[in-house]
Amino acid sequence: MKTQELKAKARHELIEYGVNVVYLTLVFAAFTVYRRILLAEHGVTHENYGFAVIEALVLGKVIMLGDLARLGRGLEAKPLIVPTLYKTLVFSALVAAFKVVEFGIKGLWQGVGFAGGLMLLSDKWSDELLANGLVLLVALIPFFAIKELGRVLGKDTVSSLFFRSRAER
Repeated sequence: MKTQELKAKARHELIEYGVNVVYLTLVFAAFTVYRRILLAEHGVTHENYGFAVIEALVLGKVIMLGDLARLGRGLEAKPLIVPTLYKTLVFSALVAAFKVVEFGIKGLWQGVGFAGGLMLLSDKWSDELLANGLVLLVALIPFFAIKELGRVLGKDTVSSLFFRSRAER
């Protein structure tokens, strides 16, 4: 591959990664703000804003790796709702897996071990985590719907529809 082709490919990947991360950061930050407001009503402080960015950075990369692994490619001939919902479910499951790892690492950090961290998760595995999972599931549907539209119509067409006035098209 030529140097210019590599630069163009790297630029394209960075832009796509950036878009993924911005969307996911907004989703995770909204969760964090909502959680902070709810907990504040009960006198509990909660300020884990950094986790929203970290989760978005990690999941943004996981989504790109999932694209490289061709997740859902066998469903591309089906109506767009099928690959959209499939990818939404798969990546929601990945978020859940990362949540498990996150609590395991917290356990290691707090000196109670990975299993101790998982116990912290089981203590917290309640309405809060279920609600977060449901909201994430719903938030990822438009994300993957737009990605699937880009695949079918072309990314430039979708970008033009969203970011250019009708007079410019």
